[in-house]
Amino acid sequence: MAKNGNNSSGYHLPKKQRTEDKIRSLMLDMDVLDCPVCYEPFTIPIFQCENGHMACSSCCPKLGNKCPACALPIGHYRCRAMESILESAFLACRNAKFGCTHKLPYGKELTHEKECIFSQFSCPAQDCTHSCSYKDIFDHYNFTHVNDRFFSGPNLDHLKDYIPMYRKNRFNKGSPFSFQMNISDMMVILRDSEVKLSFAVQCFREPYGVYVTVSCIAPPAPEVGRFSFRLSYTVDGHTMTYESPEVKRILKVSFQTPQDNVLLIPNSLLRGELLEMNLCIKKLNQE
Repeated sequence: MAKNGNNSSGYHLPKKQRTEDKIRSLMLDMDVLDCPVCYEPFTIPIFQCENGHMACSSCCPKLGNKCPACALPIGHYRCRAMESILESAFLACRNAKFGCTHKLPYGKELTHEKECIFSQFSCPAQDCTHSCSYKDIFDHYNFTHVNDRFFSGPNLDHLKDYIPMYRKNRFNKGSPFSFQMNISDMMVILRDSEVKLSFAVQCFREPYGVYVTVSCIAPPAPEVGRFSFRLSYTVDGHTMTYESPEVKRILKVSFQTPQDNVLLIPNSLLRGELLEMNLCIKKLNQE
């Protein structure tokens, strides 16, 4: 067993030289790579007691550095063998069958999959079960639902003077544009075919008013970019404005009333079913 920390002698055992391919697939029960105490994926350092029972670095202090299996001290000696196995374990992204070629260290796959551009997105139409990549969702919507009253909305291509568009890898400052939607329609889809992005503007009627929010049907990937929005509603000389620091990016449109990132229009300022609003979507600067 190796004490916690670096080898003080500085001596490293030579690795076995292989002439054949060093990377081969192996069937493995993935549970052995999880901490037996918290059941979360192991991360280095991994500790063991004198009987070889293991625990992650987060669990050892919570256990009072006492092994839950045999009550011997744990948290002082590293399990180098398991750490070596962990360092050599890579998983294919769960979107590999859709084209993703990334191989990910065990325990890190969820971080990648949250922003994987091959993630499958659900069509925003309530009765449609189609799912595909965010760019293909744009095409699917255009071909399948563009004439649906419930899901129709402005095409951003017709609003080039009013919304930000990509030109030579730069995103121009956005300008506000006006649009209308019926509260009973619940949603309109704003489309930008140049970058194949779809923005969902949704409204939710509640006893005290109507919530309105904007989301982007895309992964939080660098190639998609980050956006902010400013949404305003004017009636009888009264204007309400909500500025969001960032548009939420979503895998699937939710029809649950949101708790944040919304403009709340009280009943006293509603005039029938029609909402006339002003929206500006801007691309945020990224380093």
